[in-house]
Amino acid sequence: QVRLVESGGGSVQAGGSLRLSCVVDGFGGCMGWFRQAPGTKREGVAAIWTTGRERTYYPDSVKGRFTISRDNDGLLVILQMNNLKPEDTGIYYCAADPTTYLCSDDSAWSPGQRMYWGQGTQVTVSS
Repeated sequence: QVRLVESGGGSVQAGGSLRLSCVVDGFGGCMGWFRQAPGTKREGVAAIWTTGRERTYYPDSVKGRFTISRDNDGLLVILQMNNLKPEDTGIYYCAADPTTYLCSDDSAWSPGQRMYWGQGTQVTVSS
């Protein structure tokens, strides 16, 4: 059974930083972070392999501002978010992707039906 537990959300002003954590139980492989603002579709913002070589992936919207990382055992996945903007506001979800679709240079950053999800953590960025 896969269990993902996020923490670290909060409220910051534009230009600030937040660090999100995801504790991983029962999964190893392709993992990522998604976000969803009210009235919008859930979209991926970062992905990483938690086993083997630590390759990371980002959509253009967050490149240079967000950094995903993991601990050596792959049991903790971190999302460091810098230079936050109001449009980064939303609920952030940790995701495990058994299809590995998310961990690809061609990723469309959309949620997959077989993904596992955490409960989400709120991030609010004010202008």
